Amino acid sequence: MIIEIAENAGFCYGVMRAIEIVDEALKKYKTIYSFGPIIHNPQVVEEYEKKGLKVIESLDEADGPVLIRSHGVPPHVYEEIKKKGLTYIDATCPFVKEAQKFAKQLYEDGYKVVIFGDKKHPEVKAHLGYTNYKADVIDSPELARSIKATRVGVISQTTQSVERFGLTIGELAKRIRELKVFNTICDATEKRQKAARELARRSDVMIIIGGKNSANTRKLYEICLTETKNAYHIETEKEINPEWFKDAEKVGITAGASTPSYIIERVYNYIKGLG
Repeated sequence: MIIEIAENAGFCYGVMRAIEIVDEALKKYKTIYSFGPIIHNPQVVEEYEKKGLKVIESLDEADGPVLIRSHGVPPHVYEEIKKKGLTYIDATCPFVKEAQKFAKQLYEDGYKVVIFGDKKHPEVKAHLGYTNYKADVIDSPELARSIKATRVGVISQTTQSVERFGLTIGELAKRIRELKVFNTICDATEKRQKAARELARRSDVMIIIGGKNSANTRKLYEICLTETKNAYHIETEKEINPEWFKDAEKVGITAGASTPSYIIERVYNYIKGLG
């Protein structure tokens, strides 16, 4: 059985940067309060909780330094932190910061702002804050038909599907007189999705590793499912069913942007043992 790991699988730049920032901060502070999970990977979150990174959902729970996670936060959160007399450590991904900047710019320039993404995702919730919560959030070409405005500015959640974003922009272009688009999907996302698709095409079984709450991992799973019915989304090797690999000659592995290399390695070694 041949096992191949897709290019660009695992931690992206923004996640690696956030982890490095936290590691440095934990040398200085005994306890840091993370405003939401640092990344969407339960295993990593659990590991850092043991080191002193406590996840909070409200600033009322914090009595020390607050970590702004890689997904970013709306502007009012920074103001609330300052009002409470707390310090903050900003680990927002630079690509997310850029999308926030464009959202604010479009709003201030008088465009109807449209955010392509999942309205429940923390990154999108942060983007909304930079438009004074006036933006519309859509995640499909079908929903693009509901946008009624003559001047529309668009940004995307950084981990969305490039292909679906393109289809949605195409639908908007049919009916919007003035359309301004910032493609804020990060390079790493696009490369990871492309590599996963190509590997899924030539694999009998495709394993996608990442948190079940990770949007970019779910996107990888959806992409792989379009190429093979034998695609499985897992968080760790403990979820693997040996029956998946019966008669398989080629197995592909990819992983979301929040998946550490040691988990990918464990999955690889487990499947190798089956072979």
